[in-house]
Amino acid sequence: MDLQKPDLAQPAGPAPAGHAPAGPAPAVADLRASDADRDRVADILREALAEGRLSADEHAERVEGVLSAKTVGELEVFIRDLPAAHQRRTAPAWTPAPNRPTDAIPPDPDDNVVAVFSAAVRKGRWRAGRRIHAYAIFGSVEIDLSEAIFEYRQVVIKAFSLCGSVEVRVPENISLRGTGVGVLGDFQVDTLDSAEPDAPVVYVDGWAVLGSVDAKPKRGKLVADILDRVQRAVDRKVDKSLRKHLDR
Repeated sequence: MDLQKPDLAQPAGPAPAGHAPAGPAPAVADLRASDADRDRVADILREALAEGRLSADEHAERVEGVLSAKTVGELEVFIRDLPAAHQRRTAPAWTPAPNRPTDAIPPDPDDNVVAVFSAAVRKGRWRAGRRIHAYAIFGSVEIDLSEAIFEYRQVVIKAFSLCGSVEVRVPENISLRGTGVGVLGDFQVDTLDSAEPDAPVVYVDGWAVLGSVDAKPKRGKLVADILDRVQRAVDRKVDKSLRKHLDR
């Protein structure tokens, strides 16, 4: 027996405290299900109900099982007979907003916000036009679009600041672009990209002379119209399916 080498036939000693012995990795089906996993399965069931693949009773029974499922494998049981569960999931195509407006923007402004040795504010629930002009001359202008109604997908804000300030605030779920010039002043636009394909795009342009122009998202504010549009589409599908079952 070679005393210089350990006897590999002998079992290893106990693992150090705090270190569990390595074992085989668990199968995916045995992993604990997350809330995102349950939401994914619930979405598939909701689509199956809207398409008529499941009755209202079957949908309710399966959703109840999804809420009580503990592992990924238990979740898959409820959708394994549905085509959507076997389709390859791919990320939706996403393209950033263009740096310049592509829609027809009128040369004349829909709204003028002017502050000369004073302050002017546009905020609250108001309708944003396609073109807004802001003039701050030894004054301050605030344009708050966080609760505005966007009737157009592209909105242009021309901001002119002379020894004054122009502040633009937008919701977090839209896109924001800026091209402006600061002359002994500060022209700053925080670029923002929305994941929503139908989200509005706000373009801030102009100049700041011995003044400032600042545009950025307002934290916690979202365009309710985008969210409402998605919810209405889901509600229409569910209502159509329920009416179909009631008419039988």
